[in-house]
Amino acid sequence: MRAISLFPAVVLCAALSAGAMLLGARDVQAQQAGGSAAPDPHAAPAGGLSQSDIARMLPATDMGAGAARAGNTHQASMSDSPATPFDAASIPANPLAPNADAIGAKSCVACHAQENVQASHTLHVASFRAGAANTGPQAACESCHGPGSGHAKDPTAPGLIIAFTHDAKTSPQVQAGVCLSCHAGGARQHWIGSIHQNRGLSCTDCHNPMARLSPEGVLAKSSINEVCATCHQDIRAKFNRRSHMPLPEGQMACTDCHNPHGSITRPLLKTDTVNETCYTCHAEKRGPFLFEHAPVRQNCLNCHDVHGSNQQTLLVAPIPMLCQQCHTMTRHPNDLQSAANLGTGPFPDERLMGRGCLSCHANIHGSNNPSGPKFHK
Repeated sequence: MRAISLFPAVVLCAALSAGAMLLGARDVQAQQAGGSAAPDPHAAPAGGLSQSDIARMLPATDMGAGAARAGNTHQASMSDSPATPFDAASIPANPLAPNADAIGAKSCVACHAQENVQASHTLHVASFRAGAANTGPQAACESCHGPGSGHAKDPTAPGLIIAFTHDAKTSPQVQAGVCLSCHAGGARQHWIGSIHQNRGLSCTDCHNPMARLSPEGVLAKSSINEVCATCHQDIRAKFNRRSHMPLPEGQMACTDCHNPHGSITRPLLKTDTVNETCYTCHAEKRGPFLFEHAPVRQNCLNCHDVHGSNQQTLLVAPIPMLCQQCHTMTRHPNDLQSAANLGTGPFPDERLMGRGCLSCHANIHGSNNPSGPKFHK
């Protein structure tokens, strides 16, 4: 009996729904008969493809992603922030395609299937997709490559999408600007004006966010040292010398001393001076000392080649030749030493073969002993 009593209510609801649908269809017909429709704001000029053409030619996509983004209040509130979370990352403007509009990540994947598979394993795309609930249909691809409607119309035309290759039509300044829109500040605060920026490098010359080639840092190679060695091959060769920093052994990296993203020093040191950089590991050489050795306090590079040397302890020249660049034999029980005084020379000298000056002047970096003005103690 109860089921039978509910039957009239079900019939009444169905009738009301059908009536609403008929009224809606009548209103649509009246609008079409009353006048011409409003112009499509995304329509292309005569002779070009419109947004509807693109939607018809490509597979089912998220066309109109730009409109979806414009109506997202969450993203509008973050549009002026220099660094945004993944769920509110802005779409960068492409100077070579100023009128392009967002078309959605599904449109990109329709053609770039292989890139989608590779990028799916990367931190950037995984994070963009994690925040896609608030980002909208343009998540991931266009957050870095810019709006893609122009590229979808003419995929072979260069510059219609922001490309991150060294020979791309997109300038290195635009490429770096896209990355800095999220990665501004911190270690990148001195990128503008740095030697790498002035030489025309972009972020993707060292990093590859589209593939997981390194354990960390989305590097273009498996390690930081390999990335640096692609350009600095002369420095890399120094690490093959007899005395070298333990970089080939994996105990340190180039970034332990240098900041490749820029610093206030020309060699991109992480500290203000060469000595401060060396003192981060060699604290015993910092001092202060009661008796200081002037060239040591001035610059460690006066005596050492920090990347590698064929002399002992990274020295730029063998002892005593190194010392004799400043000190002569005047009023000293010594003669000017040369290669002829080596063990294989015509005039061997035990003072040269026995480490020369350092046999007596042991604390050459500085002394705190009251009897150490000559660095004997």
